[in-house]
Amino acid sequence: MNAPAKTTTTCAKNHHKTTLTTSTIKPTTSSSSSSSAPNPTASTGTISQTSGTQFIVDGQRGYFVGTNAYWIGFLTSNADVDGVFSQLQQSGLKILRIWGFNTVNSIPTDNSVYYQALIPDQAPIINTGPNGLQRLDYVVQSAAAHGIKLIISLVNNWSDYGGIPAYNTYFSTTSQTWYTSSTAQSAYRAYINAVISRYPFNPAIFAWELANEPRCSGCPTTTITNWANSTSAYIKSLDSKHLVALGDEGMGVSPSSSSPSSSSYPFSTYEGVNFTANLAITTLDFGTLHLYPSPWGESSSSSFVSDWIAAHGSACAAAGKPCLLEEYGTGASPPPPGGSWTLPASNVSIEQGWQKTVLATQGFAGDCFWDLGTVLKTGERTPDDGNTVYVDDTDAWNALVVRHVEDVGLRNGF
Repeated sequence: MNAPAKTTTTCAKNHHKTTLTTSTIKPTTSSSSSSSAPNPTASTGTISQTSGTQFIVDGQRGYFVGTNAYWIGFLTSNADVDGVFSQLQQSGLKILRIWGFNTVNSIPTDNSVYYQALIPDQAPIINTGPNGLQRLDYVVQSAAAHGIKLIISLVNNWSDYGGIPAYNTYFSTTSQTWYTSSTAQSAYRAYINAVISRYPFNPAIFAWELANEPRCSGCPTTTITNWANSTSAYIKSLDSKHLVALGDEGMGVSPSSSSPSSSSYPFSTYEGVNFTANLAITTLDFGTLHLYPSPWGESSSSSFVSDWIAAHGSACAAAGKPCLLEEYGTGASPPPPGGSWTLPASNVSIEQGWQKTVLATQGFAGDCFWDLGTVLKTGERTPDDGNTVYVDDTDAWNALVVRHVEDVGLRNGF
């Protein structure tokens, strides 16, 4: 891919951070030390596992469908959180991927939710109060009550909700040096420990994810591979029961064909990622990949998509680990104010084709579309970045959720 395309490869979702209007939370005193862990929540589920290239969820082995709702941990209404999980439970979707991070470089003055503060010249603050990790606690509690499994990502590559850029502001690191900075990694691990220690043995946790879309442009691929190796081992030392994944886009995978698209940008190691090498890390339990052809400079209906899916399926089958297509979407930008929130029929048709291809490809054990949309109790819609599938978008929801869940059920036999 040419250089201009490389500069626009951050997916549309990363450019359009949307703040939900939520009720005011009583101010909290933040602390660098965690409060006592939340009370265990009752659940009839079991901790998820892998078996070869399949997942085992609540004792059932097979392929599982889910979605993303990065925003759910920032809602301040328990009723809204419960409403989302009730909709998921009724839909047959089983996995929900969320952000387990929200880092700021200054304390919000409006009492909005944040999980960690990295304020220059102050010690790192982990917010365990009611506008901090207690919001994540309720998400986990509600997920357990509704039988939904959570993938919780622990840092963002992008600046949305802080991410690595917030660490860089605090530690004077860069997107490249963050991965090897002892001080930055020490703070990152302290945050990991603060989150993971709150949910020991909780069956609502499907997997811990090192980062959302980690990249290290211009770095040797060993930078991210070594970081993923040591960080995943650290997580396993804290929690040996739950699954762990990298959360990468799947770049740098060896193509399974010699078609022109197999030499394109996403297949390259330009972003410092080697999917196959990372998949070989013993403390990573499954492979992750994303699919956004348009932001990557590819056509949504080209041979690139089939090549991309086939290459990852082959890699996962060879490694004996499941592949999870944990994000995918065809939208390139959010609708204008007052614009339509429904997904165009052409986009729906394309994504249906992707779902069928992934479901039929050996090595895959699940997929999660980006992004879930719903209407909150206030009447406000959750964010729409152009990829969002709203529960009340009847045509899109029936095609991409209802029928897909039915197809997966036929394959699984349950």
